[in-house]
Amino acid sequence: MPGLRVVIAEDAVLLREGLAGLLERFGHEVVASVGDAPALLAAVEEHGPAVVIVDVRMPPGYSDEGLRAALALRASRPGLAVLVLSQYVEQTYAAELLDSAGGAGIGYLLKDRVGDVKEFVDALARVADGGTVVDPEVVRQLLSRRRDPLTRLTPREHEVLGLIAEGRSNAAIARSLVVTEAAVSKHIASIFTKLDLPPDNDDHRRVLAVLAYLRA
Repeated sequence: MPGLRVVIAEDAVLLREGLAGLLERFGHEVVASVGDAPALLAAVEEHGPAVVIVDVRMPPGYSDEGLRAALALRASRPGLAVLVLSQYVEQTYAAELLDSAGGAGIGYLLKDRVGDVKEFVDALARVADGGTVVDPEVVRQLLSRRRDPLTRLTPREHEVLGLIAEGRSNAAIARSLVVTEAAVSKHIASIFTKLDLPPDNDDHRRVLAVLAYLRA
């Protein structure tokens, strides 16, 4: 494959410059090297690269800005190849990114598990050629999340479910959390939905929800 036009988005300056030097050594052209998500979007718009390498946690919030920017780019440019290179498996958006454009031209590698320079460069080439390259640890964590429905719950829903497990009524939960009973009922309905508990006798669903909580 001829040299690729690459945009790198990585907030760590030394890693960013090291990646740029590495790729140029293998005959690729780094058309932009940026340190935050807005700059990534601008660089892709300006340079039209074949592939972007992006970290998950970037300024300004250091949460999931890089991954969300990658999703936005895939939505607007389905042919753009994206290789996520991160220390983290960001489970909220990772599965959505891997599903984008039918999974073609996408990769997700963990920095600490990249043990060979040539294998990394080859992985980038496969992604740019429309392939899919995913670290087995990323797959394991995503599958683990899908098996455990409790990961779908918000922190507040976890609190409510924990109080249900203690045998508290809706009124007692409302007093404990200093919210209305209507708010508690709304949280419980959301818990039932996220735990895939179909409409049935409410007490029965409470028992099943508690069992799921205790298993976790």
